[in-house]
Amino acid sequence: MGTLQMKMACAVLGLLSLLPLHGQDQKVADSLAQIYAADTVKGAARFELLRDLAFHEVRDRQQALRYSEELIALAKETGEKRPLYSGYIRKGYSLLMLGEPEQALEAFFKALSAARDTESMGFEGAAYLAIADVYSIMKNPANATRYYDQAIDLLRKTTDTLELAAALMNAGDFYFFEGDYPKALRHFEESGQIYERKYYGPGVAYNKGNLGMVLAEMGQDSLALANINQAIALLEEQGDYYPISVYLTYLADIYQKQGDTEEALGYARRSLDLATRYGLKEQVSDAHKKLSELYAAAGNTAASYSHYKDHIAARDSLRNLKSVQEMADLRTDFEVSQKQAEVDLLSQQQRNQRIVVIATGVSGVLIALIAFSLFRRNKYIRRTNRIIEEEKDRSDQLLRNILPEETARELKESGRVRAQKFESVSILFTDFEGFTGYAESMSPEELVQRVDFYFSKFDEIIDRHGLEKIKTIGDAYMCAGGLPFPSEGHARQCVEAALEIVRFVRESAAGMPGGQGGFNVRIGINTGPVVAGVVGTKKFAYDIWGDAVNIASRMESASEPGKINISENTYQLVKADFPCHYRGELSVKNRGKLKMYFVGEG
Repeated sequence: MGTLQMKMACAVLGLLSLLPLHGQDQKVADSLAQIYAADTVKGAARFELLRDLAFHEVRDRQQALRYSEELIALAKETGEKRPLYSGYIRKGYSLLMLGEPEQALEAFFKALSAARDTESMGFEGAAYLAIADVYSIMKNPANATRYYDQAIDLLRKTTDTLELAAALMNAGDFYFFEGDYPKALRHFEESGQIYERKYYGPGVAYNKGNLGMVLAEMGQDSLALANINQAIALLEEQGDYYPISVYLTYLADIYQKQGDTEEALGYARRSLDLATRYGLKEQVSDAHKKLSELYAAAGNTAASYSHYKDHIAARDSLRNLKSVQEMADLRTDFEVSQKQAEVDLLSQQQRNQRIVVIATGVSGVLIALIAFSLFRRNKYIRRTNRIIEEEKDRSDQLLRNILPEETARELKESGRVRAQKFESVSILFTDFEGFTGYAESMSPEELVQRVDFYFSKFDEIIDRHGLEKIKTIGDAYMCAGGLPFPSEGHARQCVEAALEIVRFVRESAAGMPGGQGGFNVRIGINTGPVVAGVVGTKKFAYDIWGDAVNIASRMESASEPGKINISENTYQLVKADFPCHYRGELSVKNRGKLKMYFVGEG
């Protein structure tokens, strides 16, 4: 079981116990949705309807977000502060579950401002807790500690013990993430007692799941499995699937540690199925990563690589550096604006100058501390993001080296590549005259060096002329024009590239390494329809098929050293651009006799 992955799972589950979520019930949301659709509820009752809909909707987070935004708009229109707070706090939770932490943080700060306007310690404590949870998720311990302490201090002064329990459990998650297991257990024990006493099912479920993870970290796997399985059973009854997906990945960790790979794979697949079904982007990434690790351990390299690609794609869809920077900016703006408001208030009340100076000094110190914290944070983010980008670049470059760029992008995004038919493509084949004799007279090292010398230059030439390399087989080199995107002028591009190849081979013959003579090249070109696609599961290869390919190969084999032999189809497309000389007919199986032409060099 990976410690880092376990702690990340714990941090994510801290979100799920956010205090306003107690009592959620999808069945209630479904019932209220019918009332909402009838559009008969107005006034104060409309506030309650939208608030409860955003609160109880756990199956469709996007729908919950729409309810909260409608509540915010209505509260602004009527000037109601408490519904405004509720709208922003619900919006923040929905955005957080949808993988948009920087937007969630913005909503939570707005909820905090609205809570202060209501003069409710409970609302203010709830907003502080929500902000702390975001910073915990983003691994910002200084900010997380600060806001957790503020939340718990405020909530201990209220009568709402469920809100206090949520704050305690989320803080416990944070301390667990930091590796302070005794402190985490103390917070879990206190929150668990409150949830049991209040008969609050979701809190009991999350608490058991988190206790299971603590026990697993302490090596008590049996107790850990019992607690996590109880948590999953409770959450299934409640229809809350995000935490189930996280816990399933964690169970896969435990069984992997015990050497039961099949059982671990089963749990990881269930996690991926749930996360995919409900659009849980972060957990989709984690589940693919876990499956990649498990398949690698089982020796299934192809499946491991496939899941790792999907993990990278899902991970890259989440925001990294930009998200953290925007959250840091939001916090800075909020803190500075709050301090400025305090200074303005003191001025309006005509406090003495000494208090104003002290307040200003405190603001300056705070801003300096924030700036220093952001500097250190940004430095860490840049370093981490650079590592992530380098890893992504290596993966992308590997695919681009193997496949055409657009094909590689399609494979990355969908995991497969659709075969395509192209009505007009020009195919160019080359091979070296007398290659077998050269192979017998040279050492293997010299032969490979010689072929690489030519083919590397061929790569440069076809790239310059906008052609796509298909493959090499021994001394044969194959490329094509007019794909992966249909284009005009591909026959002319092939002929131009062929002429440059012939010149290069001829000019290189006298100056080969070791004083040996160079190769002579034969080239054949044909134009016609082909089918293109990707073959293979372990080693991807982009290839083309069809009679046009076979005829191009016959054009090459019927060519002569230093000559470019083209078919009738290609001739009709390039005869206005290049001098061509009819040279007879070639018998091709199932196609009869085909006319051939040599291309001159102008």
